[in-house]
Amino acid sequence: MAHSVKMYATLGCPYCVRAEALLNRKGIGPIDKIRVDLDPALREEMMRITGRRTVPQIFIGERHIGGCDDLYALERDGALDTLLAGEEA
Repeated sequence: MAHSVKMYATLGCPYCVRAEALLNRKGIGPIDKIRVDLDPALREEMMRITGRRTVPQIFIGERHIGGCDDLYALERDGALDTLLAGEEA
């Protein structure tokens, strides 16, 4: 079973757009996008959960992947499809 994808993001963030584009190419959608620029409490939640301030912060299922560069690294390593399919990488 495929995992759901959640992404903390802001409007106009080029890294958020790039990450979403890769996920869309993989057939993932809709992505549960949490706009931290609209609610400071959501940014605080993101920072508490991930320990990071920057967006995007991406989760596949319950697993925190990290940001855009981390997502593309998984793709380069051949692990992204496995994770998206609901298997461990």
